[in-house]
Amino acid sequence: MVKCLIAGGGGMIGQKLARHLDTYGLAGQGITTLELFDLSFPTNGAKIGTRTTGTMTDANSLSQLAAKKFDVIFFLAAVVSGEAEMDFEKGWEINLFCLWNFLNRLKSETETNGAYLPRLVFASTTGVFGPPFHGPVSDRQICEPRSSYGAQKVCAEMLVSDFSRKGFIDGVSIRLPTISVRPGAPNRAASSFFSSIIREPLNGRSTVLPVSRDLVHMHASPRSAAGFFAHAAELDTASLDGRRSLNMPSLTCSVEEQINALESVAGSEAVKFISEKPDPFVESIVSTWPCGFQADRAKELGFRSENSYEEIIQIYIDEDLPLDLTRPR
Repeated sequence: MVKCLIAGGGGMIGQKLARHLDTYGLAGQGITTLELFDLSFPTNGAKIGTRTTGTMTDANSLSQLAAKKFDVIFFLAAVVSGEAEMDFEKGWEINLFCLWNFLNRLKSETETNGAYLPRLVFASTTGVFGPPFHGPVSDRQICEPRSSYGAQKVCAEMLVSDFSRKGFIDGVSIRLPTISVRPGAPNRAASSFFSSIIREPLNGRSTVLPVSRDLVHMHASPRSAAGFFAHAAELDTASLDGRRSLNMPSLTCSVEEQINALESVAGSEAVKFISEKPDPFVESIVSTWPCGFQADRAKELGFRSENSYEEIIQIYIDEDLPLDLTRPR
């Protein structure tokens, strides 16, 4: 039986992951303890496990969490890309130094109890890479990000790798594509519009496209994201050969292809809710992200994602549209 912590468990992916773990467990084992830790939780969120409210900037909270000796820790706590770019100090504090402080608490626990070696799965991003790009990027490409968010995530990956090398944790960093279609309200992530141009029309609401329809990017559904984290927790990390950061599988398509998929699934009336208004701030961030992942290594290790954007839209319709339709208009 497995004890799990989801740091950032109140967020969309944390909630999806909680439901996945409750349904499927890990590696054929049930979950005896599932703690979700976050600043707040959605009112219609998963009523699963123990929900603990707090902040990863609080030293006492970090110590208390580490002392519980979870077998598996999913570290999703973060400030999103747009906010990290606008608030430099907050981005580094939340996206790097909270992890540093928490890893040191875990280090103290493993040094005290030599039999304790937690698996830590860290949520990283496409933003760890920067241009120029010559086709899809592989795990072996040098990370030279062009955003504060990407820089923070690269540094965090290095912490996970080095603490693992020293035997304080058994860590894996998974580089997520853009997760769409995200339910709920738009957030401050630069990538938020990728979901908004699908979600809002399906809910009968207008939305703005801030970039060119020619922009090509990579996507996976929230369902796939939850599967990525769970599968990473089950991996034999000896098979990683010390390279603990993995590009996740994804579907690569243009914004135009997203919109065409929306029309295919929901009809031409849905597309009329989208208007185009360039946003230089958003463009300045997303234009530095790779347009595709080479994820052969992850696929060989058993990670899977969708094969069409129509499939991604249908997953949103089946799993999340009924909840979004209850939001005030």
